[in-house]
Amino acid sequence: MIPPRLLTRPSAFSRTQPIHFPIALDRQPSPYEPTNLLHQQWRSITKVRLKWVKNRSLDHIIDKDTDLKAASLLKDAIKRSPTGFLTAKSVADWQKLLGLTVPVLRFMRRYPTIFHEFPHARYTNLPCFRLTDTALLLDSQEQAVHEERESETVERLCRLLMMMKTRTLPLKSLYPIKWDLGLPDNFDKVLVLKYPDCFRFVKASNGLSCLRLEQWREEFAVSVLERSNEGDEVGNEYRQFKKGETGLAFPMNFPRGYGAQKKVRAWMEDFQKLPYVSPYEDSRHIDPNSDLMEKRVVGVLHEILSLALHKKTKRNYLRSMREELNLPHKFTRIFTRYPGIFYLSLKCKTTTVALREGYHRGKLVNPHPLTRLREKFYHVMRTGLIFRGKGENLLPKEDILDGGESEDQEGDSEEEEEVEMDDEFSKEISELEDSEED
Repeated sequence: MIPPRLLTRPSAFSRTQPIHFPIALDRQPSPYEPTNLLHQQWRSITKVRLKWVKNRSLDHIIDKDTDLKAASLLKDAIKRSPTGFLTAKSVADWQKLLGLTVPVLRFMRRYPTIFHEFPHARYTNLPCFRLTDTALLLDSQEQAVHEERESETVERLCRLLMMMKTRTLPLKSLYPIKWDLGLPDNFDKVLVLKYPDCFRFVKASNGLSCLRLEQWREEFAVSVLERSNEGDEVGNEYRQFKKGETGLAFPMNFPRGYGAQKKVRAWMEDFQKLPYVSPYEDSRHIDPNSDLMEKRVVGVLHEILSLALHKKTKRNYLRSMREELNLPHKFTRIFTRYPGIFYLSLKCKTTTVALREGYHRGKLVNPHPLTRLREKFYHVMRTGLIFRGKGENLLPKEDILDGGESEDQEGDSEEEEEVEMDDEFSKEISELEDSEED
């Protein structure tokens, strides 16, 4: 149990001395409220300022997946087009939307095994793009995976909505993250309507279209961290946690040299001993400036990244859900304060956060079937880039059907090769932490 009345220094997102707001004991607790939160919310956690470190292996993965995601989104856009193709003019303004660092036209011409270029029937100087037979074959395999794993997809979407304060999320916040969550492109027209007992479209007071969870699923309200601790080898610790006798520890994978530092080790031990607050529990009664809230925020971010198929997403996607998730205003500081759990990258002119435990030696741990198919898709893209002159005919269809997993091994041989950031990168991270706006 937590010793009573231990004061603490300000948390990572608080600049002032926190004030304790006692919990009203005369009210009825929320059905999602953990009983151990009615005890002390404070511990004495020492603030340790860690120097951020670049990780080349994870940066390489983020760089590769940026092109993979952009090509996948363009594939889906071509499929949605009533003409079956897109013109260069129609995609000219999509560069920022796709997260690309090059013009969209140049990007599509890089990958002739995915996008077939041809002149417009009426305007011969206007380039057009349709999907190649190879891309259509891969897409059909993708749809088969979506159908086979539909129940898992419904569960991920339910669990995301269950973390929201009102069990509701605006569609404008959900659409950008759908690729990361492995939702099918037309999930709003097919998946949601197919499960009316789970989801419903509603209008918010501000007029925004939202998706609401219709029914609370208690069997889904178990976090990834809790599930990973239910095994026999740590069963005793998990039983103690369920009784409120101990906290639940997050897996830590510090950059080289950090784990041996006494201050870091003592700080992490104090943090891990704090009660674990499930991201599916009501957190509105927790003092926003307490260390307990800080651990709860770490748990929420850990859970969302665990739900993402590639164990990473863009910071802006999380910002759009900040209020519904009850996250602090400057929550990016959590990523830089806990480098043993998260990795923050500024690769590809954007801010991406990844879950360290989701990767080992440049590869996903326990990859989802959809990520394996995306690796195959990237293999086709890469082959088209290397042999652009030969185009789609370079790849026999048998290679795709038999596997064709990505041959991009550039990041696989690096075992967490970290390099200390230079002064310019350090400044960018500091400015990023201090410049977050609503």
